[in-house]
Amino acid sequence: MSNFSLSDLEAIVALRAKASPDESWTAKLVAHGQAKAAKKLGEEAVETVIAAVSNDRANLVAESADLIYHLMVVLKIADIPLQDVMSELERRTSQSGLQEKASR
Repeated sequence: MSNFSLSDLEAIVALRAKASPDESWTAKLVAHGQAKAAKKLGEEAVETVIAAVSNDRANLVAESADLIYHLMVVLKIADIPLQDVMSELERRTSQSGLQEKASR
């Protein structure tokens, strides 16, 4: 089992965001701004859904990786640390999903 974590990915995205856009896809996305990065995130979300409903396990794994990576780029551009998202997930899991939804 891999020890690679979302925190590792967050650090890699932060490092690559500082590179030249000519040398890094991450830097290129960051240079083009949030609208471009968010559009790419949306495209990856759709591709992930298609893989899921097609029962294409290998493609679902690959598209999920793309989706998570592009989410990390969008969070980086927005200056939102992964820990903020993890804290929100932790808060939400302190009650059932149905209770959480009803409280909104």
